[in-house]
Amino acid sequence: MSHWSEATQERAREIISRYPQKRSAVMPLLYLAMAEEGYLTNEGMEEVAAWVGITPAQVQAVASFYTMYKRRRTGQYLISCCTSISCMLLGGDDVLHAVEDESGVPHGETGADGLLSVEHVECIGACGGAPAVQVNYELIEGVTPDKARDLVRWLGSAQPEVVNTDEMQELFGGVRSFDWAIRDESGAVGPYPAFQPLGTVGSEGNA
Repeated sequence: MSHWSEATQERAREIISRYPQKRSAVMPLLYLAMAEEGYLTNEGMEEVAAWVGITPAQVQAVASFYTMYKRRRTGQYLISCCTSISCMLLGGDDVLHAVEDESGVPHGETGADGLLSVEHVECIGACGGAPAVQVNYELIEGVTPDKARDLVRWLGSAQPEVVNTDEMQELFGGVRSFDWAIRDESGAVGPYPAFQPLGTVGSEGNA
């Protein structure tokens, strides 16, 4: 018997229905499990296994390969600083150190109050806007160390219910890879990607 909420179970059914084989839905269902419990628990992986008809070990093999599947509880806001070559050459390491210093949270850790987690990541596809940072996988380009400190302070004081990439870019960003054109009012509601089918998308107007 499922321990997920009825809303999450309905989302699981809808996601699985999109695939010719149920096991192909394992990756989106792992995000669904994270959204249900805040991070990917053993019970969550067992739940996914039951839904797609494979073993928990097979699910864990997928979850352990990809770093975005968090198997430890993260903070309310996950700050990911890119330190790959383009970002590194343009000061990505300095941005990471500014985030660590301002938050008091070293990379790979979560603050004692549960508000912030900090990590350095490999390329997030924004080389033209380096250095790049994400908060709950919402992108900010052209971040400086000073703006990174401002970002940390803002998250601590404003504690937005929805993290929106356009808002953060205006407040803390600089040079972009390209013109983002139409403003997007939606954003992430937790430390997992904002996907409509998972119910993890919120709107600034509803925050």
